Amino acid sequence: MRLDKLLELEKIGSKRKVKALIRSKQVTVDGMVIMSENQNVDPAVQDIYVEGKKIQRHSHVYYMLNKPQGVVTAVKDAQHQTVIDLISLDDQRAGLYPVGRLDRDTEGFLLITDNGQLGYQLLLPHKKVSKRYEVVVNERLTTLDSQAFAEGIVFADGKKCKPAKLQILSSEKNESHAHLDITEGKFHQVKKMFLSVGKKVIYLKRLSMGPIQLDPALGLGEYRSLNQEELQALRPYFTIHKKEKSVEHEI
Repeated sequence: MRLDKLLELEKIGSKRKVKALIRSKQVTVDGMVIMSENQNVDPAVQDIYVEGKKIQRHSHVYYMLNKPQGVVTAVKDAQHQTVIDLISLDDQRAGLYPVGRLDRDTEGFLLITDNGQLGYQLLLPHKKVSKRYEVVVNERLTTLDSQAFAEGIVFADGKKCKPAKLQILSSEKNESHAHLDITEGKFHQVKKMFLSVGKKVIYLKRLSMGPIQLDPALGLGEYRSLNQEELQALRPYFTIHKKEKSVEHEI
């Protein structure tokens, strides 16, 4: 939520007064004086003070969802159930959306929020937010595959992926298990990366995004609000930034 909008909701005063307070350095966020009224803020994550008084309102919601297969990562879809449909009506609110994208046949962690600016920051390519996946492929994985991922996989069209970490957990002739860490999100990236080394992904699950890991207690299709520790881990993505570059498509 914009800082000026939050202060107006808190009945701090008129728009003119709010601007005056900001310009007179009476507003701080996490100990820093804020001079821009359009800064994205959230009292659930940050310490916001106006004239020495802390703002307590929680303006956004943050849900961790364990996405099941067969559900599309979208707000609305005419044919398929969406991840937003998995959120109970009591927990839904205007602007709720999934941060990033998982294919319909991919399971695992999704952050669902109504904080658009936070989602924008998490998806910016230069932020290099790491995503970890559990992957099962139909061929034997070798150290040569790990080296290829570390050097940066090159697709058939010449596009090169950023270096990625492939940790082989088990390797058999007809099935191998691994963890993959990537810091970008090209369309169908994980599947294309493995195809580039001659393997087909037969199961894919996201385990984490940035500092937040999927709660193993969550069953498929279940969700919960982020706890305070997880919210605090997101603090770096609420910092002040100049105009950012456009985001890439998530997987």
